[in-house]
Amino acid sequence: MTKRSLGRVVGVDVGGTFTDLVELDQATGQVRLSKVPSTLDNQAFGVLNALREAGCDLAALDLIVHGTTTTTNAVLERKLARTGLITTQGFRDVLELGRRTRPQAYGMTGRFTPLIPRNLRLEVPERMDAAGEIVTPLDEDAVRAAGHRLLDMGCESLVVHFLHAYANPAHERRAAAILTAIWPNDHITMGHALLSESREFERGVTAAANAAVQPLLDRYIRRLVAELKGGGYRGELLVMNGNGGMVSAGRVAQEAAKTVMSGPASGVMAAAYTGRKAGLANLITYDMGGTSTDVALIRDAEPAVSNEIEIEYAMPIHVPMVDVRTVGAGGGSIARVTPSGLLEVGPDSAGADPGPICYGRGGAEPTISDANLILGRLDPAGLNAVAGGVSADHVRAVFAERLGAPLGLDAIKAAAAVIRMANTRMAGAIRMVSISLGADPRDFALFAFGGAGPLHATALARELGIPQVMVPGRPGITNAIGCVVADLRHDFVNTINRPLDCLDADHLAQVFAAQTAEGEALIAQEPIEIRDVRRLYSVDMQFIGQTHLLRVPLERPDVTPDELQALFEAAYFARFRVELNNIRANLVNANCSVIGVRADLDLGALIDPAGRKATLDAARTGTRPVYFDGAWHDTPVYWRDHLPLDVTLPGPAVLQQMDTTILVEPGDTARGDAGGNILIEIGGGA
Repeated sequence: MTKRSLGRVVGVDVGGTFTDLVELDQATGQVRLSKVPSTLDNQAFGVLNALREAGCDLAALDLIVHGTTTTTNAVLERKLARTGLITTQGFRDVLELGRRTRPQAYGMTGRFTPLIPRNLRLEVPERMDAAGEIVTPLDEDAVRAAGHRLLDMGCESLVVHFLHAYANPAHERRAAAILTAIWPNDHITMGHALLSESREFERGVTAAANAAVQPLLDRYIRRLVAELKGGGYRGELLVMNGNGGMVSAGRVAQEAAKTVMSGPASGVMAAAYTGRKAGLANLITYDMGGTSTDVALIRDAEPAVSNEIEIEYAMPIHVPMVDVRTVGAGGGSIARVTPSGLLEVGPDSAGADPGPICYGRGGAEPTISDANLILGRLDPAGLNAVAGGVSADHVRAVFAERLGAPLGLDAIKAAAAVIRMANTRMAGAIRMVSISLGADPRDFALFAFGGAGPLHATALARELGIPQVMVPGRPGITNAIGCVVADLRHDFVNTINRPLDCLDADHLAQVFAAQTAEGEALIAQEPIEIRDVRRLYSVDMQFIGQTHLLRVPLERPDVTPDELQALFEAAYFARFRVELNNIRANLVNANCSVIGVRADLDLGALIDPAGRKATLDAARTGTRPVYFDGAWHDTPVYWRDHLPLDVTLPGPAVLQQMDTTILVEPGDTARGDAGGNILIEIGGGA
């Protein structure tokens, strides 16, 4: 296959509030940017609007990479295709029984609704044991009858999920072959093909999620490809996966579950890329958008990837994903006073329509963005609002009535309380990806992005003891930039499930070799030029008797059981500060990531060098009062695109740009680096 070298590349990411786009022309250094409201009823319209807004010539583009929330939203909102399940006799309720957990850790109430209802879960006689030996032969007539019955009940997609298929998939493959002959489309998911691990609940839920979103993603991608081609585009469309890599649009629907959380993953990949270029390999990413906040951990320029993600209660989608934790706190998060008199912020959001009050699109509920406006942190004239908008006095009046009066506060103090509550929630999310995993936040820099992230980053860093905040050139479109810089990537998981003293090291090496060969073959099929192939190996291990797994990275695939024991004990101690060296260790899964590394892109042009001024004063646009720590400060305001590249700027200061506002608090110092990033050293309080 002829590999295409890339000149003009577009990254476009659909978020819950905005659709962001960046076009990089590597030949000329030209950059085009756009940010338009998302069209969640049909995301393709938002993508096309973003292309038009940026002035992109579709016929001249070489590559479009797309991060989508289609599958994430479908799963979370349960707007799914009607899906049927064919499983081993006696196991139709595995998806509903789940694990010994509760929706609320300290309560006995709560409901869980499986993705596939019980009447659409059918059983057929067949059985494998855990060693892959046939116990009950597959009843092929029963499979055929079950397929016809599910078709009669209106199913559009189908899951074949048999017990112990990870050990021997022969029955699943034969059943799928039978069903292919009668099923009207190719939306048939075999559980073992998507996830070859031993736990039948997790494997079944993952397969069910894949099948339930597969028709939706397939229709969306086909529609988008047709619209792009109709506009003159002749290049490839690649789609981001949740693991931070990307695959071609022609194959993405086959493993649709892998696109869940692709939007947050693309931002983390952009952070890793930017941090590596700037010499900051250890980062905590902090992406605050209009609807939610996503945080993740990056060590040695490598984002943490996990196949143990549960995107909501009893919804484990165990395909490898960047380990992103999400809280419902974004710029559009609604603040309210509960009947018990407590201030609550989120998780409900005003979204893109009607949005916060200050956007002037009909929003009536006080939000975090409105609080930032009242406190002087946002410029009313610079908001992405409709013509005319609303006045700051109107926003203050709403805060005084809705929040201030019930709490006994004026509008200013009510807004400050909203910001404090939001920061507390977001700091908790950062602790989840750092302290709870044995990492000290003081050893990392906070990488702040998203439309609202740079407004809150310094306050969070101060609370958590993080010494430095890094703000990239275009924080508000970082997820779109992640689409541009992402590599090709394929991840594989195979269950071994052997105690180390019974492990065949040659068998483990053979599993890794097979995974590597499959990944390299898939990358070779992509029509995108790459400059290198990287291979990452790891194992999931546990002590005998434990249920949770611990990921152990490997420097090479040919490791001995003694080496695995030592590596696991070291990883266990680093995480839990406990030594259990008298208990046998068990190797559960072998994991391999094959990464096709693309050529480096120059992100320095995201801010036009020609627009930078020679002095700090020349970049200053004015002064306005900003509320910090209970007092107003006359604060200089700068246009970031005009700042000298090597700027040094003491706080307080406000840096405005097209896609975000950066807040430098009193006592902090901001500096520019050669890549166009802003590094903020955290100092004393206000």
